[in-house]
Amino acid sequence: MPPDFHTRAYGKLLLTGEYFVLDGAVALAMPVRFGQTLEVRGASGHALQWRSLDDSGQPWFEATFSLPTLDIIDASDADTARTLQSMLLACRAQNPLFLNENTGMEATTAVDFARHWGLGTSSTLIAALGRWADVDPYRVLADTLGGSGYDIACAYAEGPLLYQRGKTSPVVQPVDFRPVFSQNLWFVYLGKKQDSREGIRRYRALTKSLRPVLARVDRLTERCLSAATLSDFQQVLEEHEALVSNTLELSTVKSQYFSDFPGAVKSLGAWGGDFVLAASAEPEAATRAYFRGKGMETVLGWGEMRGL
Repeated sequence: MPPDFHTRAYGKLLLTGEYFVLDGAVALAMPVRFGQTLEVRGASGHALQWRSLDDSGQPWFEATFSLPTLDIIDASDADTARTLQSMLLACRAQNPLFLNENTGMEATTAVDFARHWGLGTSSTLIAALGRWADVDPYRVLADTLGGSGYDIACAYAEGPLLYQRGKTSPVVQPVDFRPVFSQNLWFVYLGKKQDSREGIRRYRALTKSLRPVLARVDRLTERCLSAATLSDFQQVLEEHEALVSNTLELSTVKSQYFSDFPGAVKSLGAWGGDFVLAASAEPEAATRAYFRGKGMETVLGWGEMRGL
């Protein structure tokens, strides 16, 4: 018997414009092949039974919410339950008919990527909830976790896109970004989940004027899109890293971990964790061996990550 509701939202990566996208810089983002599904079925009783499954199919979170009040009856993790409750209530704030009856329901989410990878466990959930509740997911994000919203744009996108925060709504422009040198691009997991909200707090603490920096980010995003050769692309990555490093007064990821890497390495998203993008003319075997030697076991090629 099919579920009453089913959707799947894509995870995401921010290739350019990290942090600065919050203040209106044009960023290049792309959905990845990994994502999260949400299935909803009718159930007995008068509550919403929630279960979240990890990439091995095992529950990592379970909770029960009363209907229609959405009070938390029980939960395997109180903080996660309160966050989910805030998302559900934010959906109802836009659509008063959402979950406003006491008919029992069972909702199950499942990710097909390791949750610590930082590919968007929360953003894919908000996007999926937006579809279920028939509401604007950008508003749900703003009312709960905050952030630029680029990850929401990626959740149902068919390919890479340019993203810019607007005064009233985001500007999203699909782009044809398929580098001819994609076989030389690698996504490497650094081995620790980064708290993007902490990175945002550090960025927000800056007192310097960002206007000239934002203009440079816009140009770097444009050059990233138009790079015709691997060498051109590497130069853009290095300039972008230097710009963020100088602005936030943080060391680049290459200088910290990969100073002897034969190519460019760029942080993606919040600095200090999650994935980096490596670009090198070295053969695949040599590149994978290099990162394995540094203790990095998760190395995905462009096609392995993109997959769409």
